[in-house]
Amino acid sequence: ICICECSCFIFSPSGYKYEGVKFERGNCGVSIMRSGEAMEQGLRDCCRSIRIGKILIQSDEETQKAKVYYAKFPPDVYRRKVLLMYPILSTGNTVIEAVRVLIEHRVQPKHIILLSLFSTPHGAKSIIQEFPDITILTTEVHPVAPTHFGQRYFGTD
Repeated sequence: ICICECSCFIFSPSGYKYEGVKFERGNCGVSIMRSGEAMEQGLRDCCRSIRIGKILIQSDEETQKAKVYYAKFPPDVYRRKVLLMYPILSTGNTVIEAVRVLIEHRVQPKHIILLSLFSTPHGAKSIIQEFPDITILTTEVHPVAPTHFGQRYFGTD
């Protein structure tokens, strides 16, 4: 999935010409509350006018079953490429539920890009098994994911 237009020529400050990429319109962000909201500012820094939706999902502590409590997306989300923001991917249950909700809003899985800072192999595998067309972008895959990202980021731990 390309969120850029290719074959754009860029000129560096020293005048060097190279082939680069240019932002493509029609994307949106969706943050899985609350930890995903920590990624919103970075997305806005890159794409100032991007629309951002929200989804609140909580997992039952005993069963680990994810439940959707709130979802609000741009009205034309089904026509956009969705950058789904969730920094710590552990089991994959929350993201799987978020993707199901996006599909209910007619978003095609091939138009969903999960942006994650850390991912476990189990979590990534679970998502890909359920939705093979989704794209996952992460900085690190490790068997042990950091915990309490949202609490530490927002200073509520």
